[in-house]
Amino acid sequence: MALLYRSTRGGESGVTASAAILQGLAEDGGLFMPEEIPHLPVPVKELAGLSYQETAYEVMKLFLTDYTEEELKDCIKKAYDSKFDTEDIAVLSKAGGMYFLELFHGKTIAFKDMALSILPHLMTTAARKNHVDREIVVLTATSGDTGKAAMAGFADVAGTRIIVFYPKGGVSPVQELQMRTQKGSNTSVVAIHGNFDDAQTGVKKLFGDSEFARELAEKGFQFSSANSINIGRLVPQIVYYVYAYAQLLKYGEIEDGEPINVTVPTGNFGNILAAYFAKKMGVPIGKLICASNENKVLYDFFATGVYDRNREFILTSSPSMDILISSNLERLIYLSTGCDAAKNRALMESLSSKGSYEADEKMRAFMADFTGGFATQEEDAAMIKELFEKTGYLMDTHTGVAAAVYEEYRKKTGDETKTVIASTASPYKFSRSVMEALKGPLEESDEFALIDEMSRLSGIPVPQAVEEIRSAPILHDRECDKDEMKEAVKEILGL
Repeated sequence: MALLYRSTRGGESGVTASAAILQGLAEDGGLFMPEEIPHLPVPVKELAGLSYQETAYEVMKLFLTDYTEEELKDCIKKAYDSKFDTEDIAVLSKAGGMYFLELFHGKTIAFKDMALSILPHLMTTAARKNHVDREIVVLTATSGDTGKAAMAGFADVAGTRIIVFYPKGGVSPVQELQMRTQKGSNTSVVAIHGNFDDAQTGVKKLFGDSEFARELAEKGFQFSSANSINIGRLVPQIVYYVYAYAQLLKYGEIEDGEPINVTVPTGNFGNILAAYFAKKMGVPIGKLICASNENKVLYDFFATGVYDRNREFILTSSPSMDILISSNLERLIYLSTGCDAAKNRALMESLSSKGSYEADEKMRAFMADFTGGFATQEEDAAMIKELFEKTGYLMDTHTGVAAAVYEEYRKKTGDETKTVIASTASPYKFSRSVMEALKGPLEESDEFALIDEMSRLSGIPVPQAVEEIRSAPILHDRECDKDEMKEAVKEILGL
């Protein structure tokens, strides 16, 4: 059976998976959603003996029904290969009574690799399937990790260009270096004078500019997105939650059918939404614990039903979560309205015009599987230090937020359900903040001296992704104001 997609705002329906991936964002500004969330056709225990690649095929074939078996398996084979430093692809590590799902073993040492390793292959296959003869311009806003992972995936991929916007001063030094040293004749990076929300809003505005789209088409270009608004980003993320449950079964950590909870450090809501999709597919997941940092717009939403971005934007030590407009939440809102596109559209228009909206009681009841928590930077640092001193397990500042939120949830509720925590980045990506958590304020200004000290202290080898940027030349130095993004794109494309 073909699974088709429609916009959360009602403007498009009957769209194939490949067309939705190619387009990225619906023409009406909505996000593409499957007409239904498919159910796993086999019990999860039957997946316990499968490799990550085999699990990926079993999950993704249910969503990407217009890809042939050969096409999809080829995309998976090219994505999940030796660029990951472990055969498992996604590793489960147990520490302090928690199960850490390590999603940072790819080329850029962050969870975005899990989806952005396959998205270029899905997209170029989609272009062939849909007879696209224009060059695809992948336009992406990043809070730190998506940009590098997307560029690494699309670098020198024929028929594509990628332009990444990131907030100047709003990412870690390693994240910035990773982006600014990226090779590839089709890659461009622009630092904007603003925050991530400004970058994301600017990208969405460019997608919604129909006059600019016509101008691009005349010159042989069309936009697509590598952000988590693209359904081709969300579907691959579902895989690792299915795989994690199967691995827990395989190693006897849980009984068949035993529920687990999942805790995710989140800002744009895509990663935890993927866990929700896995639950709806039949994986026995209980609570979805949404962990926020001090930009706790999602915590406040789940506590009150009011989503309000009208607040101070705080730069924290977990910058990939420094987000006040959580784009992927729209997909859950749409589901909570009973897939009422008009109601969802009105709420999103309220967010755009007033900066807020409120979920009614029926919607809140629908979202009861979710609970929110937040951790301050001090609580995050304390959790990193405590777990390392007790167990020797070292985590980054985003995973630290999730672990701190989970511990608070467990104490508050007494819920001892086994819990998987999405570990979204290597500690080496945020070396200064992690080392300050372990040792207090640091005078050392050299990022790589801190990285070498972390390696000595933890016994964890410095990842190749970090070694590569130690002496790599800066290739990108473009900057612009937040209202000059269109001009930057035109200049890059030679328009």
